[in-house]
Amino acid sequence: MRIVAAVLSTTALVAGAFTVPAAGVADGRNIRGGLVIPSESYADQPYIVRTDDGAWLCILTTGAGHEGSSGQHVITLRSTDRGRTWSDRVALEPPDGPEASYAVTLKTPTGRVYAFYNHNTDNLRAVKADNPPYRDGLSRRVDSLGQFVFKFSDDHGRTWSRERHQVPVREMEIDRQNPYGGRVRFFWNVGRPFIHAGAAYVPLHKVGGFGQGFFTRNEGVLLRSTNLLTATDPREVQWETLPEGEHGLRTPPGGGPIAAEQSFAVLSDGSFYCVYRSVDGHPVFTYSRDQGRTWDVPQYQRFADGTLMKHPRAANFVWKCANGKYLYWFHNHGGRSYEDRNPAWLCGGGEADTPAGRVIRWSQPEIVLYDDDPYIRMSYPDLVEEDGAYYLTETQKNIARVHRIDPTLVEGLWAQFTPGIVATNGLVLDWTGSAGSGATELPLPSLPRFVDRDGDRPDYGTKDLRAGFSLELAFRLDELKEGQMLLDNRTPDGRGFCLRTAPRGTVELVLNDGRSEARWDSDPGLLQAGKRHQLTVIVDGGPKIISFVVDGRLCDGGSHRQFGWGRFSPNFRDVNASTMLRVGGSSVKGRMESVRIYNRALRVSEAVGNHRTVAAGD
Repeated sequence: MRIVAAVLSTTALVAGAFTVPAAGVADGRNIRGGLVIPSESYADQPYIVRTDDGAWLCILTTGAGHEGSSGQHVITLRSTDRGRTWSDRVALEPPDGPEASYAVTLKTPTGRVYAFYNHNTDNLRAVKADNPPYRDGLSRRVDSLGQFVFKFSDDHGRTWSRERHQVPVREMEIDRQNPYGGRVRFFWNVGRPFIHAGAAYVPLHKVGGFGQGFFTRNEGVLLRSTNLLTATDPREVQWETLPEGEHGLRTPPGGGPIAAEQSFAVLSDGSFYCVYRSVDGHPVFTYSRDQGRTWDVPQYQRFADGTLMKHPRAANFVWKCANGKYLYWFHNHGGRSYEDRNPAWLCGGGEADTPAGRVIRWSQPEIVLYDDDPYIRMSYPDLVEEDGAYYLTETQKNIARVHRIDPTLVEGLWAQFTPGIVATNGLVLDWTGSAGSGATELPLPSLPRFVDRDGDRPDYGTKDLRAGFSLELAFRLDELKEGQMLLDNRTPDGRGFCLRTAPRGTVELVLNDGRSEARWDSDPGLLQAGKRHQLTVIVDGGPKIISFVVDGRLCDGGSHRQFGWGRFSPNFRDVNASTMLRVGGSSVKGRMESVRIYNRALRVSEAVGNHRTVAAGD
């Protein structure tokens, strides 16, 4: 097959490919400190494969307008310095042609790279949709229909085949029930292709129609080819659509109509694991023990301790790492819309045996990326491992970036399944004793300020220090009546912090800097009268989030509220008030056993490790 180049000018791209982190950005989790992947304006699905010549090959859906606009097309770029600069920009389809969108790549053992994407081959300018919300019954966004096609490169992404080739997709009930009876197909894909037992697998997300929320119904399938990896002529490639039968992957029985953006991993026993989004407030998962032909009844995903995970209508991806363990990206709240994809959280996973086969057990989650603007939505990530380092890509639809992730964050997630050790870095107060009806007073070291005046700025404005602190205590309360003061350093004017029991049987943190006040509490139902509990409160000045860890479990709101973690003001200054910390007192009906205070935000994994250490000694 003939290979032709569609290389565009790279001078401006290389010059603008690396950005210096924004002023004051000292937290590696802040996306604005990442390395920019050049685009034409809109930037989506920045997925990377490592080519056989050592380069990173990034494929990107881009265009001069916003998502879904005319001119949307697919490009690739290469980097030989881990995302600092990019060159060899190639357009797989022209910007003045029919929409080409949502590409994913697969590198074969021969070094050939395939790119799969949507192509509006018939150049439809409108399709039938629900009225309402489409007043004339037509959607003019036409980037999720047409043909599913591929091109390939035999020179590590420098050039791509001129011809595109269609992937035949078996018709299912969801296709026949669309407004065209299946004559026009609706679909797209965000899932990474994979190889298993000599066959190639490419995910696809079928769409039943357009209406409220854009897609009104989704099901996931896998496209399997046994000869893609060996075929020299793409016209000879054969495909089958899995699972068998009339339906793709759906939500659990009784769940909603959205089951989309399936992400796959192959376990060590050959089982396929799949996780995907819904509008039910939870991610969905299932396993296949016969290479995708049939699947277990889908379930809502759970942590290793059995509690349900929460996730909105957003991508949630799984990656298998070189060490055989797993990472999982999600957003850790119970929303049912596209909103609140900030921050992004990671879980670590490890395999475990069951009578049905191997499964993945998931750790408690950790914030991995955030933006200071809560309305910014980061999504569609990819993971790259190289020389023991972990890199994540993401996009907020306007800027795609590469981020090198602190390896200790990743390793800490996996370490949650091993015996814990007490975190000592930043420990400024460590008290063990007994305090109840009589308050104990302890000298309290100064805690970090969150913001300060910036003397390097000509206007002496705010400098975000991105600091934090953590409180950890063990206690046993005879009753959960509100108003029991566990910790308190406040002055008579209310400045400082306190930790006290609150309505609904929770513990509440109150922060006051004399100018503003913030408060957040633990999830209802986790604390029990008469039982010993270990509670950690993490005040994280990076994303400005307060979170509670109760007996090794991060609060996520459960069934009581959408969020288990809460935000505080980016202008909040500090909690330094009294130099003495009051522990317990006459209001406490029970006993305070220990207090630790850290002058930094603990990671959730550290809080879990501290709890596991104490639990092992009980």
